[in-house]
Parts: sequence; C-alpha cells; structure tokens
Amino acid sequence: MAAAKTLWYCTSCGNESPKWMGRCPACGEWNTMVEAPVEKKSSAGGSKGVSKAASSERRPVRLKDIDHSREARVSLGLAEVDRLLGGGMVPGSLVLVGGEPGIGKSTLSLQIPLASGLRTLYVTGEESERQVKMRADRLSGNAADGLETTLIYSETRIEDILSHARELSPELMIVDSVQTMFTDSVESTPGSVSQIKEVAAMLLRFAKESGLPVILIGHITKDGYIAGPKILEHIVDVVLQFEGENRASYRILRSIKNRFGSTSEIAVFEMTGTGLREVANPSEMLIPMHEAGLSGAAICAMLDGSRPLLFEVQALVSSAVYGTAQRSATGFDTRRLNMLLAVLEKRAGFHLSAKDVFLNMAGGLKVSDPAADLAVIAAVLSSNFDYSIPSDCCFAGEVGLSGEIRPVGQTDRRIGEAARLGFRKIFVSSYSPASGSLPKEIKVVKVADVPALVKSLFRNA
Repeated sequence: MAAAKTLWYCTSCGNESPKWMGRCPACGEWNTMVEAPVEKKSSAGGSKGVSKAASSERRPVRLKDIDHSREARVSLGLAEVDRLLGGGMVPGSLVLVGGEPGIGKSTLSLQIPLASGLRTLYVTGEESERQVKMRADRLSGNAADGLETTLIYSETRIEDILSHARELSPELMIVDSVQTMFTDSVESTPGSVSQIKEVAAMLLRFAKESGLPVILIGHITKDGYIAGPKILEHIVDVVLQFEGENRASYRILRSIKNRFGSTSEIAVFEMTGTGLREVANPSEMLIPMHEAGLSGAAICAMLDGSRPLLFEVQALVSSAVYGTAQRSATGFDTRRLNMLLAVLEKRAGFHLSAKDVFLNMAGGLKVSDPAADLAVIAAVLSSNFDYSIPSDCCFAGEVGLSGEIRPVGQTDRRIGEAARLGFRKIFVSSYSPASGSLPKEIKVVKVADVPALVKSLFRNA
C-alpha cells in the first residue's frame, strides 16, 4: 500500500511546502511548519463536496449595476454587538469570535439567538443538546421567543451541517467551534491546519451563495492567537476578540478586523449569573468607588479605539522597608512607570529613589494609551504629598523625557466625555490644538510641563 502523501503548512500564513523548513518563505516566521496529509481530489478535479456546475452559474457583474440599498443589516438583539459590527451583521458575512477558555464566547453566541429572536441554527461540536439547554435556561430569562426559534444541532461533520442549513433556511447560523468541525474531503483529524482551512472555505462559500450570516467560535493558543492557520482570519469578514481576566467580572469585545465597519470600537460586558450584561457606559464602572478626600487617586481620560473611557489611576508611595525600593504596576507598563519616576526626579526635583511606588489601574484594565502618563504622575505626587486631588478633576496628556506635557489624539472627545460625566476640570497639554467648541461645563487647564502641573495642582500641598 502506497504511503499517504503529505505537505507542510505554515500555521501563521497557510503557505504550503513539500518539505519542512525552519523558516516560512512566505511570511518569514520561524518554526511554524506543521505536517498534514494532502487533500483527496474528486474525479472532476476539485475537492469533494464542491459542485463544478454550481460554480459556473455566476457571471461577472459591472460594479455600477450592483444594488445594495435594499440589503438591510441583521440585528443580533444586543445593541453593543450591533454597534461593534457597524450596525448589525451583513447578510452573507462570516464573523469569527475568539477568546480564552471560560471568557464567555459560548455564552455570547447563545445569548444572541435568545435576544434577537432570529430563526437560528446553533451547531455545537463541543456540547450535547441537553448541555446547551441547561445553559439556555440560565440565560433565557424572559426570552421565550428565542427558545422557540433556536434550533440546536450537535454535529461535527460539515457536509451534514450544510445540508441541514440548506433544508431549514435559517436567518442565522452559529458554529461552536470551528476547530471541532471536519470534512470528509481532508484526511486529517479535526483541528488540524488542513481541516480548519477547508471547513472555513466551505462555510464561506455557503454564506456567500445563500446570503446567510454565520458566526464562528474559535479557540486561541497560549500566545493569544486564534488556533489554526492565519489564513482563517483572512477568510472571514469580521474578527472579534474577547479580552479580560476570567476571575474578573468585566469583558471587552474588541474588533480586530471588520470589512463592513470600523475596527476602532469596543463593547464592554459584565459577566453575571444570568449571562453577559451590556455596559453602555463603561466609564461608570471605572470612576471612583470610595469616599472623597483620599490621596493617591487620579482620573484619566483614555481613548480605547475611538471610544473615550474615564478610569481611576491609583498610586501608593511609601518609605522603602528594605534596601532597594520596589516598583510595581498592575495594568501599566512597569518600564514606563520607571521612566516617569525618573522624569519626576530629574526634571521636577522629587526624590523618589528611596521610596516604594505601587501603581494600579482600577477595574482590571490594561492601559497602553500614553494619555495615562499625566494621571500617573498626578496620582504618584498625590500619594507622596498625602494630598487628595479634587474629585472633579481629570487628566489627559503624554509626558516626555524632558518633562514636557505632549498632546494626545482626539482631545475634544476626551473633554466631551469628561464633561458628560460631571467633571469640572481637565488638565491637558498646552500644545494641544485649539478647538472650535468645547463644553462650557468644564474648565480646560493647559500645562506645558511637569513643574507647571505641580504648581497648578499642588500649590496648597
């Protein structure tokens, strides 16, 4: 019996090679080649399950003759998810949702048909029908319509799934998860590179031909990337990524790729006993939850994508108990904290080298926006002086190595969000561009450098 032929696939870009190579010649990544059997070909010259006649029915169409005005988006019943997608799902689109185990992917995928009432084919390759029903009873609440219109199908063979989808003609199809699906046209185990690539291609072909929107649930690797070949993310139309700690109650759904909308949007959810609750105003969960008059706290006006968020920066400065001072930061880059402390010592004359400095971003956030620099410095100085910052003040500015306060992007949106939440004063860079109209309820204080911030904020300390 002849040995089965195999090819080597790159898990990063999907490039094929007849032999193993340490470095992929297409994308340049190292140690990403995995071996997989060659796909079986039918007598017609294509993969099994592909109709040659069906593919020849389509004809090229002139761009000006295409009418999309009557093609309305499909609402998923969750306002935050619809906004993240750009107003709902586009008919015939393929959406991939990824995230760590236990983050809430399956919960969200079942909440969508329960909340929308769409006639949905929910395909599960990881759970039985009874297990899905147990979760639905916990999530459904008053969603009696969703229980009536949701069809559960426990299957992993993609040919059977597509056959039932054509027969039932649902309004939405959800596949949980794509790594558990397999096709007979590929001789490898489910979850392999070749299986995921072929299954995704078959689902994409079916979605485009039928106009049925499809949601795929995807596992991620220990490095945080969606498991399988990188070509999976190229095939789909939208990639959404769940972020957040499993032990924390808040989750962030971020748009990584969106062919029909913006990728600078996020949706915030709170994990409760009855499922994911939409958080329409994330700033409310991140602003102070303690009595006024405490030192070491400052409010930062951050921008996550295009969405302004206000959150609390907490700092604690104390005398070093041991010989070497400690530097610890939660949700903030420790190296950047060390840089800001060096700027305070060199440019403003504050000697913190003999003191422990602890920094925490409230709400479990991981902050990379440079606008948090100004709030970090204000919180550190507030704890050092044991002087509380007024609760109606917030900050938005980047700190340079020479001690200057540099402007940050979309300052007007940050100011508007701060004014909407009741803040009366915001500190920004004096180099920020002038704006035409700003809310009258908030005072904009422009500071040029760190010494100017200290004089304006801690004059009575």
